[in-house]
Amino acid sequence: MPGPSSSKNSAYIRFLNLIDVLDRINPGKKLDATEESLLNKIVLSAHQGQVMLVGDLISLAEFGSQATLHGRLKNLRAMGLIEMNADEDGRKKHVVPTKLAIKRYEELSKCLEKAVRAG
Repeated sequence: MPGPSSSKNSAYIRFLNLIDVLDRINPGKKLDATEESLLNKIVLSAHQGQVMLVGDLISLAEFGSQATLHGRLKNLRAMGLIEMNADEDGRKKHVVPTKLAIKRYEELSKCLEKAVRAG
C-alpha cells in the first residue's frame, strides 16, 4: 500500500490540493463544514428548481441545532453567497444562491476536472 508521499495520488487528493491552492489565491473567510453543507443544499435545490426556505434549512438536525444553522445562514449571507427573499406575506423567506456562490461552484468544478484529467 503506497504511503502519503507516493507520487501517484488519487484524483480526489489532487482535487483537495487544487482547492487548497484556490483558497490561497482567493483569500477570505473559509467556510466551515456546516456552512459548506448548507450552501451545497441551497445550490442543489436551486439547480433542481426547488424552493428552499429558511425554515427548511434550520430544521436540518443532522447539520446542527437551529441556533447554529441560523447563525451559519447569517454568515453565508454576510459573505455574499446567499440571499433571503421574503414571500408575498413576509412570513417565509426563500434562500437562493448568489452569483458569487455559483462562481464558487464553477471554480470547484474546474478544479475537479483538472484533477481528473491529471490522472
